Amino acid sequence: MVRALAARNVEGLSMGATAKPDAEPITLVDESPETLYALLAERGWGDGFPVVAPTPARVDAMLAGYDGDPDEVIGVLPPRLGEATPRVLAVNAVLAGCPPELLPLLVAAVRGIVADEFNLRGVNSTTHPVSIMVTVHGEAVRRCGFNAGTGTLGPGNRANATLGRALRLVLLHVAGGTARGVGDAGLGDAATHGQPAKYTFCFAENAEASPWPTYPRSLGLDGPSAVTVAGMENPHNFHDMETRGDPAPILDKAASVMATLGTNNAVVSSAEYFVVLGPEHAATIAAAGWARRDVQAYLFEKARRPAREFRAHFDAVLWRPWMRALGDDDLQPMTDSPDNIRVLVAGGAGKHSMVVPSWGLTRSVTVPVR
Repeated sequence: MVRALAARNVEGLSMGATAKPDAEPITLVDESPETLYALLAERGWGDGFPVVAPTPARVDAMLAGYDGDPDEVIGVLPPRLGEATPRVLAVNAVLAGCPPELLPLLVAAVRGIVADEFNLRGVNSTTHPVSIMVTVHGEAVRRCGFNAGTGTLGPGNRANATLGRALRLVLLHVAGGTARGVGDAGLGDAATHGQPAKYTFCFAENAEASPWPTYPRSLGLDGPSAVTVAGMENPHNFHDMETRGDPAPILDKAASVMATLGTNNAVVSSAEYFVVLGPEHAATIAAAGWARRDVQAYLFEKARRPAREFRAHFDAVLWRPWMRALGDDDLQPMTDSPDNIRVLVAGGAGKHSMVVPSWGLTRSVTVPVR
């Protein structure tokens, strides 16, 4: 017999609330994949993949990697309004297969998504396929074994895969961001199609390969480690194999990816883009003397379309007044400020980079890891 999912943690999973002190744990005959699958299916838990049984011993071992109060309410996660505590997060971290050293990063990520500007209710409830992108910065990348190089967003690395998965399980179990399929709207996630990044969406900044200060430092954060959370679409790759010297051809390709009417950025002028440069592209750009802000400024100027195209396609828009005042022949930018174009370096060898568009009605948040 296996006593799994301690009652206070069961409540965290199923309702996102503090359990009654006298509630009993769930007792399983065993912790085989088949038994756990049956339990999860019966209760509507999990992400469809196998999980690790969060026995009290495993949850306690996970909490051993966290120095704070395990029962602190970090935030209330909509739409279910479940309370997220480090103890509840530890249950989901065990389920996801995280090693204990990742729990402080998961706590930091949850602190980010409960910030008002992140708009978690909107992220969890929209028909858009938005997922939460998690980026790890600083010494935690090396210490926790994240892959910041080749394949940083792909399979094969436990830290990358399980941190992103753990956050998604928190959104499913605590926030109620679930969808049931045909005939059932579920509790929260109304995404028309969803996207693969809703399983896990986590990578690490490659600070060693970056010619510029780390992304958190560009925001004025100087701590040893940080986590960024952002409500984003799937990444869109672009490549430039030929450019030497002048960075413009590389960034023109990025701008062409950004300047599409198919993203929410077209109607929400405050929306962000993350431009994740591969190390080779970043090196070419920096060798020409360009700083991060130069990249942002260039993309702001180049990622534009005639204002008439926006007006022909959209009636309901959230644009700045100066954008509404543009003439039909004027080029309208895809976002209202260069600061909304977030630039960092990740990945390995190969002349590829990525543009990641935002959902729109959300702002990225970077949180130091305590």
